[in-house]
Amino acid sequence: MAVINSYEAVIVISLKQGEEAVAETVKKFKDLVEKNATMESVDEWGKRKLSYPINKETDAYYVLFNFKSEAEFPAELDRITKITDGVLRSMIIKKEEA
Repeated sequence: MAVINSYEAVIVISLKQGEEAVAETVKKFKDLVEKNATMESVDEWGKRKLSYPINKETDAYYVLFNFKSEAEFPAELDRITKITDGVLRSMIIKKEEA
């Protein structure tokens, strides 16, 4: 039987491509997580100021995903965020079980 863990992923999306591209990117990752894991919540933080410029950008769109999945999926999600145009940064964290 596979071990299911809780994870959270924050994805920081570039605003340079426009609002439509941001919405498409959010939908892409939402669909990917729903297909491969059990989605617990999606929290769109929206446009925020970055702590430091990334690729000469000072603002970005933040999205937080909370999900449960097998241990293999977060590595695949990380790989896909790294090759997706418009994603400035991402971080996936395994949550501690209480």
